[in-house]
Amino acid sequence: MTVFWAERAVVGGQVLASVRIEEHGGVITSVEEGDREADAVVLLGLVLPGFANGHSHLFHRALRGRTHGGGGTFWTWREEMYRAAAALDPDSYRELATAVFAEMVLAGYTVVGEFHYLHHQPGGSPYATPTAMEDAVVEAASVAGIRLTLLDTLYLAGGTGSALLSEQRRFSDGSIAAWVARRDAVVFGPLARSGAAIHSVRAVPAVLLQEAATLSRDRPLHAHVSEQPAENDEAIAAHGATPTELLAASHVLGPNFTAVHGTHLTERDIQLLADSHSTICFCPSTERDLADGIGPAIALRDAGATLSLGSDQNAIVDPFEELRGLEMDERLDSGQRGRFTPMELLEAATSAGYHSLGWDGGCLQAGAVCDLVAVSLSTPRTAGARPEQAWFAATASDVTDVIVGGEVRVRDGHHLLGDVGALLSAAIERLNL
Repeated sequence: MTVFWAERAVVGGQVLASVRIEEHGGVITSVEEGDREADAVVLLGLVLPGFANGHSHLFHRALRGRTHGGGGTFWTWREEMYRAAAALDPDSYRELATAVFAEMVLAGYTVVGEFHYLHHQPGGSPYATPTAMEDAVVEAASVAGIRLTLLDTLYLAGGTGSALLSEQRRFSDGSIAAWVARRDAVVFGPLARSGAAIHSVRAVPAVLLQEAATLSRDRPLHAHVSEQPAENDEAIAAHGATPTELLAASHVLGPNFTAVHGTHLTERDIQLLADSHSTICFCPSTERDLADGIGPAIALRDAGATLSLGSDQNAIVDPFEELRGLEMDERLDSGQRGRFTPMELLEAATSAGYHSLGWDGGCLQAGAVCDLVAVSLSTPRTAGARPEQAWFAATASDVTDVIVGGEVRVRDGHHLLGDVGALLSAAIERLNL
């Protein structure tokens, strides 16, 4: 058992002072106001529930600061992404994943949904150990100290009715049966669990969508949905339906389903997602970086849908940037401020993401996993901020302490692995991009 004492903490939607948090076996057993105890782990500033990174492609981190010279579109950026994917093997993937996950923990992320499709060797042949790439991700998360939902991705086509490109062959298992067999052979530790993903309606034939969903009912299921107008146009031309309509007709939508991006949804799409109790994961920093557009966040919220947040390509690893981005993009689109309340944004960044990834967490209450983030209120960025609005001022650099599963992973702004910047530099240099 460990007792944490928070100078201030967000509990039940409000900021309380002098909060005692007790955990046992990585789970919170009590949260109450109380005096500081001599043997308590002291967390100064403001303690928040751990942040959830609902959608990550960890290997895209290798492209940060390398793709901005020539302009272009999402589709031209994708060529650079394929080049980075081709450079990875299990060893270099493990090294990069450890560094990227450590960067996430340092920033305040305590759980990540890794949308993982680097399954095989370039060219598509399995490794001698068929789960070598998956094992690398699971091991890296354990070493970095982050909770993981491995969203193992089904990827069977290069586009609607199109064969796989040569660059995409390593993403594919060739069939649903082979995907399930490899996916279910992965071994997980206490901080990791299995999830599933349909890459998109472009990459999985429509006749297989329902089967993929049926085989994933016992776990979180995610899919890219309407990130680009071209994706919608292609689905309508081939099926007479938007991607969301196609997923709904295939019985994919539901409480365990998360639509990633949802940037170009119709009014009917919005209602289908809300009525099915699906989650929509926005990734504001990536949607800006790739010029995807601004999604209908307020329309989804007003329809009753649940919103979560992710870092996607990891061009930025900062949960505060993502939650502020949800609000700021809405301000730019609407010309109005205060589109979301501070607590709505915090819930999207914490408890909603935990739910979408299959974990009971993202809140400070008994029965939730003990994942905590302490933020300084005295830095040049946060000084003077009201505690109940501090996440509008803070950045990842203001995170001082991170606890995952009751274990301290970051203390006084330092990850227990050491210099995370050096780890990232070494991992990216090894790829020789």
